[in-house]
Amino acid sequence: MNNKSSIFKKVLYVIIPLAIIAIVVIKLKNNKEITQSKVYQYDKEEDINVQADTLKMQNITAEYVYSGTFEPNKETKISTEIQGKINVVLVDVGSVVSKGQPLVQLDNSLLKLQLQTIEVQIEGLEADVNRYTILAKADAIQGVQLEKAELGLKSAKVQRATLLEQINKTTIKAPFNGVVTAKLSDEGAFAAPGVPLLQITDITNLKFTVNVPENELSQFKLNQNYAVSADAYSEITLTGKATMIGSKANMGSSFPIQFSVNNTSDLKIKSGMFGKVNLKNETQEQGIIIPASSIVGTANQQQVYLIKNGKAVLHNITISKKIQNKAVVSSGLNAGDVIVTNGFINLFDGANITVK
Repeated sequence: MNNKSSIFKKVLYVIIPLAIIAIVVIKLKNNKEITQSKVYQYDKEEDINVQADTLKMQNITAEYVYSGTFEPNKETKISTEIQGKINVVLVDVGSVVSKGQPLVQLDNSLLKLQLQTIEVQIEGLEADVNRYTILAKADAIQGVQLEKAELGLKSAKVQRATLLEQINKTTIKAPFNGVVTAKLSDEGAFAAPGVPLLQITDITNLKFTVNVPENELSQFKLNQNYAVSADAYSEITLTGKATMIGSKANMGSSFPIQFSVNNTSDLKIKSGMFGKVNLKNETQEQGIIIPASSIVGTANQQQVYLIKNGKAVLHNITISKKIQNKAVVSSGLNAGDVIVTNGFINLFDGANITVK
């Protein structure tokens, strides 16, 4: 009986895994059939919708556009040189300020009391020095008494000068003309050296920085003027003077170029706005110009899809130069040729096409 039970268990150990495997195989086969039935079966005879362009001879205009950001020429966070309670903040965010204009007033009442005390001491010491001078000339006192009084007077005057300087520092003033772009403290707060109270930004003159590929860097010259515009005010053309051409490439293998740009009289251009610098060099030379996005093939053999008799035909071309998002064709295309410019998904040599 035990032998039969043992044999039965062994049979079960074999049959059950085989049954599980069989179920899994059947399930996978069914899933494959379902998936295949749902997969889109592409019909190579079906027309593919594309966009196209008819080529013509045109002037080869080298037009370059570089995007960048406007930054303030000067920007600083204002803090106090001495500690004290803030009595009043005289400006707010957006306030236009002039160099030397009071911005924040700290409590200086204690300093003024100390100054009054020193002033009284100085008056007494000056009287002592005058009296001791007369007595010393008459040999009525020793000269050391006069020297002591004079030293006391000098020390008191130094204390007065120090107090006057400290009182002056309780009025925090604008270091240059600008606009208050951040208010970082309020009345009643405690001010301490190094703790920012306000941020002042000068946007009358701006820095504008773009990154230029190395093969286009030669177009820019130091101290030369270029047309600059802000994206928010594209109708306004500003003049940007090239003040810096980078000598080291950044991570994108391009070089930074910085321009100095005078803002509009009403300071329309703000720090952080995006803008562009535009270069346009038009020559008398003519040629076939195509969108760079229409080029397929490899770096060694560039190609385009010509449209002939309703079909897309791969065609070899030679590119003489690229101008940003365009390419000048030196051979392989003629005026009147029609090429595919968009709709390359599923497109192949000989495909039937419909031009949208």
